[in-house]
Amino acid sequence: MRIDINEKHFGEKIIFHHASFTFPDNSCSVIAAPSGKGKTTLMRMLSGLDRDYDGAVDDPPRSPVVLFQEDRLVENISVLSNLKAVTDDESSALSMLSRVGLAGEERSRVSSLSGGMKRRAAIARALLVDFDVLFLDEPFTGLDMDTKKDIASLILEIAGNRTVIAITHSAEEATLLRASCIIAL
Repeated sequence: MRIDINEKHFGEKIIFHHASFTFPDNSCSVIAAPSGKGKTTLMRMLSGLDRDYDGAVDDPPRSPVVLFQEDRLVENISVLSNLKAVTDDESSALSMLSRVGLAGEERSRVSSLSGGMKRRAAIARALLVDFDVLFLDEPFTGLDMDTKKDIASLILEIAGNRTVIAITHSAEEATLLRASCIIAL
């Protein structure tokens, strides 16, 4: 996938000017840069969520899935109900909760979970949706190193040979995701 951006701005601030980025298909790429440099904006343009720019995505994703920086869970319902928002297959949802270390929490209200547990629930929900490109914005926020390793392995297993584009500040996390390409902004 390739994006050519003639210009992207917010108000008077130009975020990208005559920029092009290429992301190899069927592998993991990482977008890395200090805060405020346009990582999430680039991801939103690639995924089709932001079309307010002068430029184009070559071979855009047909069925992207985006894990945002914020967990975007519904706080006042159960963890399982949050996953069932994207699948009717309760068995798959329960299996995914187990795989992210949340077995036994399916009936818990999201509001009662820790930050790391919420993050794992959000990851579980994203991984239940079929995708051709998986976008991950700071996927490991709030997770300890052992959990990061487990979740990275799960992401790579489920992604298989599909394209993954992740945003992270950490070279260690890029390594966990076996990034074949690092785009530094």
